[in-house]
Amino acid sequence: MELAKKHINNRTLTVVLGDITEEEVDAIVNAANSYLKHGGGVAGAIVRKGGKIIQEESDKIGYCPVGSAVYTSAGNLKAKYVIHAVGPQWGEGDEDEKLKNAVLSALKIAEELKCERISLPAISTGIFGFPKDRGTKIILNTCIDFLKNQANNLKEIRLCNIDRETCDYFLKHLEELSQ
Repeated sequence: MELAKKHINNRTLTVVLGDITEEEVDAIVNAANSYLKHGGGVAGAIVRKGGKIIQEESDKIGYCPVGSAVYTSAGNLKAKYVIHAVGPQWGEGDEDEKLKNAVLSALKIAEELKCERISLPAISTGIFGFPKDRGTKIILNTCIDFLKNQANNLKEIRLCNIDRETCDYFLKHLEELSQ
């Protein structure tokens, strides 16, 4: 369910309450860990629905540093690609910058893959413990800056989360920008 849209340079940022594995976009972003072992949270749901090919391709890649992203095919998902972005665990240091870099890395890969629409969760704000209020603000601002300054192919970024609390933080920060 789309909760809000913001138009930026003929592009759209959409806040969505829903299941990212059901998104009909070119790529979905997975909140991954550095070893690309997709067992729990968003990552586990993506592999359960998309199939073991996603984990097998991730195993071939093997490792992705915090603040970076890699991609695989999307298996049985509606998307073409899964972009695995590795955000920080809360308490490891320099978390704000690492989260921004993880989001930026995912968006740059989406551009390289010529994606027009992607769906992105609130990376690091679940089992990695990044405070939701702070994390959603960083993610939102990074996406808006990207749409303003770097997007060529990308026409829509969908901030998709299954829990209302996270969506409400995105809506709050979007509203603050409009004031």
